[in-house]
Amino acid sequence: MIQTTFSERGVMAELMAKMLWEISAVHFSADKPYKLSSGMMSPVYIDCRKLLSYPRVRSAIMDFAAATILRDAGFEKFDCIAGGETAGIPFAAILAERLSLPMIYVRKAPKGHGRNAQIEGHMPEGSRVLVIEDLTTAGGSMFKFIDAIRAAGGIVDHGIALFYYDIFDAGALRFKEGGVRLHHIATWRNVLAVAREQKLFDESTLSEVEAFLDAPLAWSGRNGGVTELSL
Repeated sequence: MIQTTFSERGVMAELMAKMLWEISAVHFSADKPYKLSSGMMSPVYIDCRKLLSYPRVRSAIMDFAAATILRDAGFEKFDCIAGGETAGIPFAAILAERLSLPMIYVRKAPKGHGRNAQIEGHMPEGSRVLVIEDLTTAGGSMFKFIDAIRAAGGIVDHGIALFYYDIFDAGALRFKEGGVRLHHIATWRNVLAVAREQKLFDESTLSEVEAFLDAPLAWSGRNGGVTELSL
């Protein structure tokens, strides 16, 4: 059942941030930064897959996702939910159940044998598809799935990420130019606010994280990482 009591954006964002800290899905390490797959150095790291292992947290966040879509997109705007390989698949299944909609999933590339399918499940041409991912940094992986759905005759005007970095101008531009409205629940700013409120780290670490969020590529460059993000 969708908990509409928590449909206010700020409440859901704060609660999700608290849940992420509680299950140790987020990490701050300013003195020993994380190297991301892009080559960027970062004092923050998140693993949204951990949500799957905590049923109460998982259920609450999927309630938040359903409430976000119903509030900001509408009640009859979609014909199916699509999850991207691999992290988006279980969340797509749960959200499809919440919204009483069919589900499909999209591979990163065609299968390479059999029907050589990239999209699994039934998606009639002209279907209005909501794409879900566990998180998005700047939209690169999500648009691989969106482009595949569009190439197969689906219509994608909306996407949802449970967690959105929300620190790259190029990411916002990508969604705007791609004609997709991105919905999300929480961001790194929400996670930082909870860390400050609960005094989870010393002020030096919190200040370094804030400096990264304000200028991520400059922070990366100062710490031996890339200064440009390939989108």
